[in-house]
Amino acid sequence: MIVIGIDAHKRTHTMVAIDHRGRKLGEKTVDATTAGHLAAMRWAHTNFGTDVVWAVEDVRAMTARLERDLMTAGGQRVIRVPTKLMAGTRKSARTFGKSDPIDALAVARAALQEPDLPVATHDPLSRELRLLADRRDDLVHYRTGMIQRLLWRVHELDPTHRLRRGALIWRTQQDALAQWLDNQPGLVAEIARDELADIIAVTPTINALERRLAATIRETAPSLIALYGCSTLMAARIIGEAADLNRFKSEAAFAAYCGLAPSPHWSGSGPRRLRSYKSGNRALNAALHQIGMIQIKKGGPAEPYYRRRRDDEHDTHGAAMQRVKRRIARTVYARLHADRKNAPSATPVTDSTGDGVQAGVQRRAAPRTDTHAPPTRSTVTSPRPVGEHVGIDELVAINDRWAAALGL
Repeated sequence: MIVIGIDAHKRTHTMVAIDHRGRKLGEKTVDATTAGHLAAMRWAHTNFGTDVVWAVEDVRAMTARLERDLMTAGGQRVIRVPTKLMAGTRKSARTFGKSDPIDALAVARAALQEPDLPVATHDPLSRELRLLADRRDDLVHYRTGMIQRLLWRVHELDPTHRLRRGALIWRTQQDALAQWLDNQPGLVAEIARDELADIIAVTPTINALERRLAATIRETAPSLIALYGCSTLMAARIIGEAADLNRFKSEAAFAAYCGLAPSPHWSGSGPRRLRSYKSGNRALNAALHQIGMIQIKKGGPAEPYYRRRRDDEHDTHGAAMQRVKRRIARTVYARLHADRKNAPSATPVTDSTGDGVQAGVQRRAAPRTDTHAPPTRSTVTSPRPVGEHVGIDELVAINDRWAAALGL
């Protein structure tokens, strides 16, 4: 089996092929275009055959199109190597310096050493929800900053003029403040009017994005939003960050991805301790935390368990919340699978049935025992060589259809 590590950049991608022992077999640099990706696949299949695994440094902004082309052109298996692993492998190597071939070699060797790296997958729904949620969050942060600056200008104009907290997101309050500012003289009032105009202009866009997210979530994730404390915005964030659930072997793997798996912290003959895992996907962790806090404050399902951990087990608030979030993660995982099972046919562009490089050598055949797991996954067909019948026009058309589906 051959592993091809890729160091991706805006204009070029550098690729280095290694064998199963980590020995370098060859390298190639191609343009970061569909034509370049097609040339890379032909180079790989011509020199190393079809039993190839592609390993990319996990920088989605640089590798999204590359991953799509590799997966759609011939069922290529693509895995994502975290930058931390690549950097550690490069530091431990006997070579010195830093270059694109050195980085690509480190990516390939890191992929060879780690058996459970995430497999690339492109799910249109999760991608759409993440784009919309990110755009909405960016606009909300921009509006919040404008509101804070405007409030200080109002205070400078008249310290006795009071505005209710959060009032400036509502049109009636915006109109009332606009009338008041029209009667205020000076440069500060002029700037305040301009800032208020910016707030008024961006608010309808935020509201439209929220309505669009809500409509999509109600249609695609009814089970998830039925969870106590989970709003449509939280559901959109969860689906957008989780992406394809097939990449998680179990609900425990999903919880670890959310940063809820304890990490060992002990040495020698000392007591064996576990500490909270501070890494993982922080956006997912924050969403689970918000759901847990709503359930606790509003008397939801998590409230009795939280009180029991605090009163009977004498847990701190942080320790009790970790346990609450772990339970919520299990529930969210099950509901995501339920929504996915009941959703209309929406097949993601993926080759995610394996667990990284080792999946190219042997598939796991043991039956699954976890209650929330999806049905047994189908095996991946052998990738076909990229020949002349796979043209650039075909790959460009595929990318165009993706862009149209995402509204880009």
